[in-house]
Amino acid sequence: MGTVHDILEARGKQVALELYLDRAPVEAAAAYLTDEDTSVGYLFSGWTQAALPHKRLADDQIWEIRTERATLLVEPGRKPNPVEGLPPLSVGVPYGSRARLIMLYLQTEALKSGNREIELGKSLRGWFARLGIAPGGKSIRDVREQAERISRCRLSFHMPAAGGSPGGLVNQNIVDTAMFLDAEDPDQGSLFLETVRLSESFFEQLKRHPVPIEEAAIRAISNNSMALDIYCWLSYRLHVLKAPTPITWSALKAQFGAGFGKLAQFKYKFQPNLQLALAVYREAKVDVGERGLTLYPSRPPVAPKQILIR
Repeated sequence: MGTVHDILEARGKQVALELYLDRAPVEAAAAYLTDEDTSVGYLFSGWTQAALPHKRLADDQIWEIRTERATLLVEPGRKPNPVEGLPPLSVGVPYGSRARLIMLYLQTEALKSGNREIELGKSLRGWFARLGIAPGGKSIRDVREQAERISRCRLSFHMPAAGGSPGGLVNQNIVDTAMFLDAEDPDQGSLFLETVRLSESFFEQLKRHPVPIEEAAIRAISNNSMALDIYCWLSYRLHVLKAPTPITWSALKAQFGAGFGKLAQFKYKFQPNLQLALAVYREAKVDVGERGLTLYPSRPPVAPKQILIR
């Protein structure tokens, strides 16, 4: 039958929709193929191996992921209790697609400018608008909430370095300054400060280990946190492979399905999200089998000549 991209180009979207039971990958692939924006984004390689939760956790709950390649620990931040005499309030760890998009914006802007101080306010709102996310109402309140969670949380990345010695980030804030104004009314002007500064340690790790991704791909799947994670992971893994590489369902669940109880439940959720990720990464070569996935050496989504970092 050919890939969804081949069908879209040769026979059109309507035929593709008739051939595919799930229309979501068709819609994503069509949006990706017709997107003329060639902008490139960047993220720290650690996020492609261990990511934030997909759903909201209890505000005082610590998030932990352990995979074969990385361990991520995210501790929720705290803020003063508005009631005098009561203990500080836990803010909760960042989660979902909005948190991922904010993190991607911060990392992309920092690498492109070569400066860990990043403009916010209208720039962040404008970037969300480019992704098709409405700049007002519930959307901006969600963005503000995730910005606060990112600003206050602390994280640890543990990844083996050369010779098996430990490496990565240890107990660091992502940013040195908060990204939001202390305003309770979401309609009270801008909720964001003019600038924010990435922590020096996080910025240094980002400069050493950046992963380039296509903003057109992110735009097409921007509301789906698991599809975003899978796309970023494939962007990091596939182009460095030398031979076909099997990944078991158990390993995939450890990385992408920490919130799922049963393996069967995770597999049911993972496979349509994989198809969404593949819909926006045309060169990716991945097979799905009974034991898991087989990854094949593939061209990266961003050609080396497109990568421009100051």
